Amino acid sequence: MGIEDKADAKKDQVAGKAKEAAGKATGDSKSEGEGKAQDLQGKIKDTTEQVKDTASDLKDKAKGFTDGFGK
Repeated sequence: MGIEDKADAKKDQVAGKAKEAAGKATGDSKSEGEGKAQDLQGKIKDTTEQVKDTASDLKDKAKGFTDGFGK
């Protein structure tokens, strides 16, 4: 929901991809794996934020729908 959380998710994705690429380039499988993990962590954070946004939107729509019955 927060812009900071979304930015943090993207930061993890970008940093993870960079670390993965560096690991591949140097033959360091540990760094490559850590990069993949960090990228995945960023993707999970991003998906979580999307779910939160969708839930909030649905809640707002439902509130508007129920408010219309009282009139």
